Amino acid sequence: MSTGPGSVPPLPGPAGEAGTAVLVAAMESAPAAIYCLSAAAEPVWANARARALGTDPAAMPMIDGRKVGELVEAALRTGRPETVTGPLGPGGPRATAVVRPLRVAGGQGALLVLESEDVVADPSLWPRTADGVEQAQLSLLPPSLPMLPDLRLSGSYHRASSSTAAGGDWYDAVSLGGGRVALVVGDAVGHGVPAAGAMSRLRGAMRSSALRDPSPAAVLAALDDFAGQMDDVEGASVFYGVLDAGTGDLVYAAAGHPPPLVVGTDGGTAFLPLDPRPPLGSFPGSPVAEGRLVLEQGATLVLFSNGAVTSAAAEAPRALERLSNAARTVLGDPDTLDRAERADLAAAVAEGARSPGGWPDDVAVLVAHRRSATLEPLHLELIATPAVLPGIRRRLGGWLTGLGMGEQDRVGVMVAVGEACANAAEHAYRGSEPGPMTVTAAVDVDGLLTVTVRDQGSWRPPDRDPGDRGRGLMIMRQLVDGVVLEEEERGTAVTLSMRLRRTPDVDPELGAATANATVTVDRSGARPVVRVSGAVDEFSAEQLRIRLLEASHGGTGRVELDLGGVSLFSSAAVRVVLAIARIARDEGWRLVVHAAEGGVTRHVLQISGLGGLVDLR
Repeated sequence: MSTGPGSVPPLPGPAGEAGTAVLVAAMESAPAAIYCLSAAAEPVWANARARALGTDPAAMPMIDGRKVGELVEAALRTGRPETVTGPLGPGGPRATAVVRPLRVAGGQGALLVLESEDVVADPSLWPRTADGVEQAQLSLLPPSLPMLPDLRLSGSYHRASSSTAAGGDWYDAVSLGGGRVALVVGDAVGHGVPAAGAMSRLRGAMRSSALRDPSPAAVLAALDDFAGQMDDVEGASVFYGVLDAGTGDLVYAAAGHPPPLVVGTDGGTAFLPLDPRPPLGSFPGSPVAEGRLVLEQGATLVLFSNGAVTSAAAEAPRALERLSNAARTVLGDPDTLDRAERADLAAAVAEGARSPGGWPDDVAVLVAHRRSATLEPLHLELIATPAVLPGIRRRLGGWLTGLGMGEQDRVGVMVAVGEACANAAEHAYRGSEPGPMTVTAAVDVDGLLTVTVRDQGSWRPPDRDPGDRGRGLMIMRQLVDGVVLEEEERGTAVTLSMRLRRTPDVDPELGAATANATVTVDRSGARPVVRVSGAVDEFSAEQLRIRLLEASHGGTGRVELDLGGVSLFSSAAVRVVLAIARIARDEGWRLVVHAAEGGVTRHVLQISGLGGLVDLR
């Protein structure tokens, strides 16, 4: 819907009824913004001030940190009036929004009146600062969570309804090896961007401590010392636990933080027993008491920040009850959880625990569901012909879905495995009768997926130009973490590996148009040379990776990299060069990199430890 002035026409008054015409004229010129809304929260009519402010419900302003659109939705949902009063955006004039349900055109609707002490028809006054706080907070939370075969993890963050209360709650999950994972949720002191910054430092200190000694007592002691040296971290609360996904053994401790909730296989709920301890840095040297629990198969652990149960003293028991009921509703059936592909479990729990007035504080939720049964490895024995490829995709797709992989990651693995199978079907038995091909897939306790395609035919080296099997290897290496090609006594084995992570689906073309570097492939010499000029940022680094894989035929042929024209070489670019160097090492050759002596790019490569992995010239 258009949001410009005049996009919603004034309601014409009936010509024969002067009283109605006078009323409409008065409402049309009223200093308050008046909207008549349908059941879909879309304006049926809006006066001049409302049209000037905009008629798109999603673009309506925020009052006291609460979106007016949410107020309208609440009134339409409950059938009760809603009112909010407070600043119009951070530091803005005091404003009041009143929403009253009423019948509109024979159906459900609402009347919205927005008044302010100093409202002007200038949408630029409407707040966007709270959105910036949320973006900063989200950028500091983990971009992905580990995926283990015995455990489903789901995390969610929700900003407080008031912009002045947003920005300090966090969660994290750290894979520790051996099927163990550290589960953490915390709340930094304060609000806004400073609280988000404190959260980021605390999360970094936690990860560093956990990788040295992951025991709860050691981590909390380290965080206590850290908080004592950082004023903005002192007083933060945290829950930290280490869960063995295979056995269900959980060891945990907390500092000033509420205990997590356990949802049993029968749907029953109980809070973990927890010895109270002061918040971080409040009383240095306070002892850390560790608790222990065995999380049975099919049970779920729900970690949450203080915001999930923040309420007035009289409302606190009701807030805990809402949380328990929400967790029971979302997580009470372990069979459904095991079959679910990618449900947003944490977000559903948080939404169910939300109070009628919104979230008075930030809310972070981390859900850890221990699967009822471990997924068995996949093993397929076939004849290597193109006719079997659709069946392989179906069987593998179903198996990967059972792991809980998101669609984008799942499709990537299926395409990579499909390329390996197509190569075997088309080339392994060329000139003879088709022979056997096996496909095996398994996940280790730490979430490393390994798929092996094995034939008993003969290996044919790729042509110099991209194509044939070299093209297939290039595609595989773009889609998974590792590709190893082995010539065996009888046939060839292609092993694909990928560390499983729960990541949001993103547009694969995002950022492609913003690359700041030029990357070309020069094939005029004895071997291809990838030449780069300009600033190699994170977007250009992806372009560099694709060109290097293309020029090297998926890593099977020698290639050189010329960085003489580079003005900026980011950490993302360093990771690309490191990845190609590892592929080259596995294939028996070394990547040659040209970088000017004494230049910044060469210095970056040397301090990154790449000097010993590539031939710097």
